[in-house]
Amino acid sequence: MDNIKIGIITSSDRASAGVYEDISGAEIRKIMQEYLLNEIDFKYSLIPDEEELITNEIIKMADEFECDLVFTTGGTGPALRDVTPEATKKAIERELPGFGELMRASSLKIVPTAILSRQLAGTRGKTLIINLPGKPKAIRECIEPIFPAIPYCLDLMNASYINESENAPKVFRPKNK
Repeated sequence: MDNIKIGIITSSDRASAGVYEDISGAEIRKIMQEYLLNEIDFKYSLIPDEEELITNEIIKMADEFECDLVFTTGGTGPALRDVTPEATKKAIERELPGFGELMRASSLKIVPTAILSRQLAGTRGKTLIINLPGKPKAIRECIEPIFPAIPYCLDLMNASYINESENAPKVFRPKNK
């Protein structure tokens, strides 16, 4: 069974300044441990909402640490300091708009302000990068609908093979012909 490298980048001015604990990054870690059977090597970064820092951290997670998956949390709304999507666009090579579309559509069933979300996803080499919201409840609500596509996406990118647990949403992988 492949080991999986997962990067978690929390962009938060206040959490990075020690004003409060980063519970968002911890939630992503918890969900991945619940969903995956693989051994997971987590890479973690807590940084301020600074576009250049976020871009550089995504690139480092993909290129230097060779993460299979990188999740960002925070900075995806319309507030002036919310710059994670802009930073992500500078780091990715190809955008995968379906991830953001599905996260917004799923969230819209729960809260009408989901239309304000600017989450996106894309690839850089063999790394899948996904922007998530900053609230733990919203993180779970967004990962759950997109997770079924993540393993097959990584398969297509020749990244590590994900073995999902019975606790994970049902994964889709086409049957061999």
